[in-house]
Amino acid sequence: MDDRRWTIDDGGQRSRILLYNSPVMFTFSLEAVNGRARAGRFRTPHGELLTPVFAPVGTQAAIKTLTPAQVEELGATLVLANTYHLYLRPGDEIIRELGGLHAFMHWPHPILTDSGGFQVFSLAASRKIDEDGVTFKSHIDGSLHRFTPEKAIAIQENLGADIIMAFDECAAPYDHAYLQQAVTRTHRWAERCLRAKTRADQALFGIVQGGIFPDLRTQSAQFISSLPFEGYAVGGLSVGETKAEMYATLDLVTSILPPNRPRYLMGVGTPEDLIEGIRRGVDMFDCVLPTRLARHHAAFSSDGRLNLMNASFARDERPIDASCDCYTCRTFSRAYLRHLIVARETLAGTLLSIHNLRALIRLVQEIRLAILDGTFESRYSEWMRRWHGNASRNPAREHPE
Repeated sequence: MDDRRWTIDDGGQRSRILLYNSPVMFTFSLEAVNGRARAGRFRTPHGELLTPVFAPVGTQAAIKTLTPAQVEELGATLVLANTYHLYLRPGDEIIRELGGLHAFMHWPHPILTDSGGFQVFSLAASRKIDEDGVTFKSHIDGSLHRFTPEKAIAIQENLGADIIMAFDECAAPYDHAYLQQAVTRTHRWAERCLRAKTRADQALFGIVQGGIFPDLRTQSAQFISSLPFEGYAVGGLSVGETKAEMYATLDLVTSILPPNRPRYLMGVGTPEDLIEGIRRGVDMFDCVLPTRLARHHAAFSSDGRLNLMNASFARDERPIDASCDCYTCRTFSRAYLRHLIVARETLAGTLLSIHNLRALIRLVQEIRLAILDGTFESRYSEWMRRWHGNASRNPAREHPE
């Protein structure tokens, strides 16, 4: 890796520090820091990511209920696809033959693929872990498969995403003895992933594990950040620990990770978690929550989460959120959306997904601008008042007096 540091004078208004320069085509630069919150740019072969950034999840190379054009219109610049699912169906080799994920799903912007580790390890009843890898049964047909670090990298190279992840073990957060084994295994696998990687046009991220234990997280953050990854991810959070434990873990890990690489918090995406993660120096996020809530008739709003199945919305002429600029809020009433839900029209999922994703993407865009103008810390309380608990059901707001 070629690390360089220099400052570019921007007319006396702002200086940019280029912190990381890949020998090929990846660069990461910070434009501003406010407290520990960072606004940066991460250049990839398919475009520049302005960070912090939220990535919609397209598990099977599709954002559920939305077209790529709709996702692009929401302001999304990065999407995530799932290695485990695409390996099983349609197969990574088929995707490679058809030009890779960008051509296959017609998404021209950056793509991130996970390693499949989380999905494999969630199959507790149908997988077996050893030092070399994991043997597991497909959730589709029960057929037997095996992932090793080398296999996970080979699959992701076939898929062709801009950002790929090392194969790791995501274990339950509270068993210290087992987590120590999982961390040690994750570290060995990380080194094997680096040796297995052959494509220079993909950025490989290492993953920090260790549950909620400071000693294990410190050990893992120090080891993973000592390896020449293009970025560093924090895994094993939002898997059963409390919010306080998650934030304390982020406080610790981001204080150890080097500033000259992007930082990615995996699978975390409630509005308050985005705010708290950015406040602790995280640059990248992804989560299935916005589209999952949409499929269960729920919407983010500045008044709290709304369950639009509720009868109280039957004659409600207001949009989901009057402050939102998405197509759904510009066009449709809560009453119409409730009608679609009750009538079981698939359009309901589309319109709610448009709103929920736009809400998070817009929130992160607002935060980025605040970091750039130095007002993030002063606005933190305002955002938390608006968004705290927004992913949870709020009966008082669903049954207005």
